[in-house]
Amino acid sequence: MISEKEKQFLRYWEQNREGENTFMSKLTQGLPMALMFGLPIILLVIIVRLFFQEWYTKISQTTPGMMITALIAVVILVFFYAYFRMQYKWEMNEQLYQELKIKEDKEQAKEISALKE
Repeated sequence: MISEKEKQFLRYWEQNREGENTFMSKLTQGLPMALMFGLPIILLVIIVRLFFQEWYTKISQTTPGMMITALIAVVILVFFYAYFRMQYKWEMNEQLYQELKIKEDKEQAKEISALKE
């Protein structure tokens, strides 16, 4: 038996599955969580670059261009995480939808066969 919550999910997913399957939708929906992951790293790199530049370059023997490279890498990582997190979430919802749809179809077939008898 399908619960009311499962029926609500079926209705929701039938209406929204195509809209949530676009690249931009996945990217924009995943960006807040990805920024929570990447923003502290970016802020740390910027703070070190602004306030401790001489100290950091003496200690680590890095060039100033390495900071820019690190920032670009983190930004790419944020976009990668945002997209693939939402892709994974979409696939999980799609799998749940398919399973519930099969369960619902079996119940309807069972009800129809019971009515025929």
